[in-house]
Amino acid sequence: MKEQLADYLHFLRVERGLSENTILSYRQDLTDASRFFQRNTQKWTEVDQFLILNYLEHLQQEKKSQGTIIRTVSSLRSFFRYLAQFGVVSDDPMLKVDSPKKAQTLPDVLTQAEVGRLLSMPNVSRPLGIRDRAILETLYATGLRVSELVNLRLTDLHLPMKLIQVVGKGDRERIIPIGEVAIDWLTRYLKTTRIDLLKKRRNTDYVFLNAHGRQLTRQAIWQMIKKYVSLAGIKRHVTPHTLRHSFATHLLENGADLRVVQELLGHANISTTQIYTHVSHQHLSEVYRKFHPRA
Repeated sequence: MKEQLADYLHFLRVERGLSENTILSYRQDLTDASRFFQRNTQKWTEVDQFLILNYLEHLQQEKKSQGTIIRTVSSLRSFFRYLAQFGVVSDDPMLKVDSPKKAQTLPDVLTQAEVGRLLSMPNVSRPLGIRDRAILETLYATGLRVSELVNLRLTDLHLPMKLIQVVGKGDRERIIPIGEVAIDWLTRYLKTTRIDLLKKRRNTDYVFLNAHGRQLTRQAIWQMIKKYVSLAGIKRHVTPHTLRHSFATHLLENGADLRVVQELLGHANISTTQIYTHVSHQHLSEVYRKFHPRA
């Protein structure tokens, strides 16, 4: 089972050209599933729909989220499709397993006041504080995914034109406007902190570097935001993606067109973007109740 799984991950990397982060997700989902299946069999050919359903029930008993279970089903579906395509299994058991439906949940969004507090938390009298402020300002000004942020290169910055070039999911390229405030902090970081960090390591063209002059990781960004959320006294769960959600919601609340927000976020389908209209409608209802004399 282990060997065929390794072959599949190699296929995803070489033939389909998927990103390392996506491949890691497949590896985790399928490794966890194979450990469960190996209680009953050592062969993928002997994994049937009943064993798969038992595993999904096991995930529910383990209190795994609906999103995790849906992702697991997707990973298993893709893997068994691959095994059937190359003749490893004669019958694809996933054809008899329905995909669970994901309950639509509204994304967590910070208020504009909370965003303001969060962005003001880094100590900009220190070099890494300047870097952190530039990161937070860039995330909120552009709605970048954290993976897009850590992979930004100097050639992606077109600051005189107030634009950033990004390659997102599915290798889709997009051009994003960036505001004056974020540009100011980015410029300050590039001319001061980043130059100092480069002295600790050979030249690199990644924009955001850690204290050792290496490319920042997604985990480092998450930890950084967690620290500043605590300092800002924000009493809820905030991740780098929360700034992306807040970016989209605040644009819509201030009159931006949904199609424009779709392009800025890099969503292939507008239905993905439409969830933000629910948040925006909540805002409109609050404004109505607050200001209408008969509300």
